[in-house]
Order: sequence, then structure tokens, then C-alpha cells
Amino acid sequence: MKVTFLGTGTSQGVPLIGCLCKICKSLNHKDKRLRSSVLIQFEGKNFVIDTGPDFRQQMLRTEIPRLDGILFTHSHKDHISGFDDIRAYNYIQKEHLEVYLEEAVMKSIRRDFFYMFEDFKYPGVPEANFHIIDENDFFLEGIKIIPIRVFHHKMPVLGFRIGNFTYITDANSIPESEIEKIKGSEVLVLNALRRDTHLSHFSLSEAIEMVKKINPTKAYFTHISHQLGLHDEVNKELPKNIELAWDRLEIEC
Repeated sequence: MKVTFLGTGTSQGVPLIGCLCKICKSLNHKDKRLRSSVLIQFEGKNFVIDTGPDFRQQMLRTEIPRLDGILFTHSHKDHISGFDDIRAYNYIQKEHLEVYLEEAVMKSIRRDFFYMFEDFKYPGVPEANFHIIDENDFFLEGIKIIPIRVFHHKMPVLGFRIGNFTYITDANSIPESEIEKIKGSEVLVLNALRRDTHLSHFSLSEAIEMVKKINPTKAYFTHISHQLGLHDEVNKELPKNIELAWDRLEIEC
């Protein structure tokens, strides 16, 4: 299985256009982060987790000609607002996309992209087959997906385990029962927003402690804000089996 980080950033703590902070001035491409998402390629299938506002740009620069499915973690705008851009894949593939999401996310999709659900659909609207999921395992194109229930303050969010790979974003707590479902993963992706504590995201130190508890072979941090600091400087502080992810990083699981 190949995983490509489409984006590793967040809207949290992003300065205004024209900011001259050290992150914005950095010439290191690893400090240039679009909103968090991953592309998973497995057994000839391509699917993404979340379609944030940068979805179109991410897919163009990754040059993926076909998309087989989408998994949604939760309904916040920085994870769903690029959904309209699946229409390009509809046009090329001449088929609906398979979309897997919880009922709460479906409610937001119906509200934000209401034109997909009208009796008279304007030609060219995005087209999808929606599959409502919960915490039970399911299959996407024959690939087993294990949902992981995490919490974004009080908001329920889903992470996903696929084989030996687990992806979790926008969380600040994981129940013990869900930690047991993650254990054994070779690769864990976890959010680490900034150094200071946050109401609904793991801080850097909290994310490190969670990795130690789960004990994967390798961990990558994502959903990184400007407040965390420069990629190379932060990486020097991390344990050997942990590093910051960066946009367009590719890993084999």
C-alpha cells in the first residue's frame, strides 16, 4: 500500500496573506502545507481521506487520473469544502464516486452541496453514491476499513485503519477501546497542532505521549499549524520513530 500526504496543514493559526513570519518566509518546501488529507493506493485502487478546500490543487499536483472512493473523518469545512471538485472525476470516469461517511457528515454535505440532491439536477453537478458508516468495519472496493472513534473536544470524529496503517486527524482524545484497535499498526499518522495545549487538538507533547502508548514502528505528525515551528527544527526534537509529515511525502506500508 502506498500513502501520499496530499496536505499536512490546517486553517488553525494560519496568518493573513502577506505575513512575513518565519514559516511563510521559509524556502523549505516542507514548511508549505495545504490542508490535511491523504491519498491511499492499494491493489490498483485510489481513494482519499477528506476533501478540504485545497482538494483540487492537491489532486492536480499529484496527477492521479482516477479516484475510486472518498472517506470522510468529520464535517468541519477544512475537511469537506472541496467536495464539489469530484465532478472532474465524474466527467472523466463516467460514473459516480463511492463516498463513505457518518450520518452527521452526510447532513453537512446535504446542506453545503444541496444542488446535488435536488429533484432537477443541473447538468454537471457532482455525483456520488453515499454509504453511511459507523464504528463497524466495512469494505471499500474489497479493501477492509476499520473505523477508529476519536474525539475532537466533544465532537466525534473517525480515524481509519487500513491494514498496518492508521490515520487520525483532528483529535485530542482516543478511548482505550479504540487504542486497542490501533495497536499493531506499523505506521500511525496523528495530528499535532502546536506546542501549547489546545481545546480540541493534540499538542506536540500530547501526540508524542500517545505515540509512545500505541507504540507503532513509525509515526508521522500531521494537521500542523504555523505555531508549531519550522519543519527541520521540530524534527530534531522528536524521538527516532517519529517525524513530521510534509506535503507530497510518499510512504509504503
